[in-house]
Amino acid sequence: MRKNSLFFLGAAAGTCLTLLVTGPQGAQLIAAAKAAASTNTYSQLNLFGDVFERVRADYVEKPDDTRLVEGAINGMVTALDPHSRYMNEKAWRDMQETTHGEFGGLGIEVMMEKGLIKVVAPMDDTPAAKAGIMSGDLITHINNEAVQGLTLEQAVNKMKGPINTKTRLKIMRKGTESPIDISIVREVIRVRPVSYHMDGGDIGYIRITSFNEQTTDGLRKAIGDISKQIPPDKLAGYVVDLRNNPGGLLDQAVSVSGAFMARGEVVSTRGRTPEETQRFTARTGDLTKGKPLVVLINGGSASASEIVAGALHDHKRATLIGTRSFGKGSVQTIIPLGAGNGALALTTARYFTPSGRSIQAMGIRPDIEVLQDVPDELKARSETKGEASMRGHLSAEGAEQTGSQSYVPPAEKDDKALGAAYKLLRGVTVNADVPSTSKTAVPN
Repeated sequence: MRKNSLFFLGAAAGTCLTLLVTGPQGAQLIAAAKAAASTNTYSQLNLFGDVFERVRADYVEKPDDTRLVEGAINGMVTALDPHSRYMNEKAWRDMQETTHGEFGGLGIEVMMEKGLIKVVAPMDDTPAAKAGIMSGDLITHINNEAVQGLTLEQAVNKMKGPINTKTRLKIMRKGTESPIDISIVREVIRVRPVSYHMDGGDIGYIRITSFNEQTTDGLRKAIGDISKQIPPDKLAGYVVDLRNNPGGLLDQAVSVSGAFMARGEVVSTRGRTPEETQRFTARTGDLTKGKPLVVLINGGSASASEIVAGALHDHKRATLIGTRSFGKGSVQTIIPLGAGNGALALTTARYFTPSGRSIQAMGIRPDIEVLQDVPDELKARSETKGEASMRGHLSAEGAEQTGSQSYVPPAEKDDKALGAAYKLLRGVTVNADVPSTSKTAVPN
């Protein structure tokens, strides 16, 4: 902690270096500033210790020390940004189960917003999706207990449980005056991140719902099966559907991108110092052998989805169709804290596309914007506000964008974005804004 404080103030002093060192006492002034910073930091830590001891000694009931410490850590970390968080040992184990791709629960991706649990997206073919849970819903109560005051992990744990047992949710939905009560029966959630089928005997459709440990293997199988069933001379191309995909593991985003690229940078991450910059490149080789590619995105496409869309777009490998993506362009590093202590998910960097564009609070803009026809009863909740609307989010390196439409029709025949993708791959002009293949590609 002392090292970080000194670094921060040293950098601040450096901006005024010419003023501080012009006089004979410049060096002494810098040293004094550093010493003052260190003293102030330890003074604040002493204050925390004083409050901790006073609570232990004088609170109306004897508090649990573990809960006090966890609460203090949660308060510190959640004050940083919406995505940094502390996970105790149980929450850490639950997260590992989720990224592995199998767990018991309802099947919804959630995040914390203003003390409530916000649904990012329901997973396909899960109890939550079947019950009508939608992106943007705010969960206010779980089994009649208010979520206000709970951490994200605590709320998620309450929604998990033995299969064939019920979870009662009370949700607030934009455009609906009264809260909605929904009862959902828990099931074993086996996240199958990739599904696919053929359309018209000439196009392969691949839907990626999340980026967990099984995603790249599922994608390879999908491409392999499609290429076997459609002869190369008849295969017009592929549609990769990333709509309402909330993201997941960075390494999976890189390998998925690499499955459609011969070579080149996929994404870079930049932290506080230039030395912390990392670049991730495609290694798999283009499994589709250069076939045309369309990627579908919308307001619910976040994080890893935006990395894939941004990489394929910047390399002129794919045309993007849909609406602007969510804009979650920050990296959370998982830091295990030792046996029994859980882990810290800490925002450590920002994502940048191969051309150097930041995703944070701006999102990825499609080449062809296609708005869906939304039923009247759903119009009030058909948009996702996006990262820029979240309290405490990291600022954008440009004009912030506040989200876009996230509705996807349940029937393919009503899906205007998917229809546009099929038309484009079959040579039908969809929009004059389709990027020309003569544009200069990103250097490899």
